[in-house]
Amino acid sequence: MEMVLSAAIGVLAGSGVWLVLRPRTFQVIVGLCLMSYAVNLFIFSMGRLTVGAAPIMPKGGFINPTAYADPLPQSLVLTAIVISFATTALFLVVMIASRGVTGTDHVDGREP
Repeated sequence: MEMVLSAAIGVLAGSGVWLVLRPRTFQVIVGLCLMSYAVNLFIFSMGRLTVGAAPIMPKGGFINPTAYADPLPQSLVLTAIVISFATTALFLVVMIASRGVTGTDHVDGREP
């Protein structure tokens, strides 16, 4: 399963970089979204995921830390999802405004 997840992260990151290097603004925005998904998956996979484990340890006595999930990667990914949604909305508004001003959707503002 680690190989499949690693391959998925690599494909998302590679596709995102390729799209960011394209000349059209919509392709750049989609590329940034793909790279954001790749980073979110990477952070989530580095958090030592445990199925069916509680995220918070109770008070008292000796507690086995391997029986509990780490809540930090989950909170980081949730925050990153909210921020990437807001950033994507802002990029789309700027793209529409730029298209209205310049009449083209190229990143540098002129047709080749």
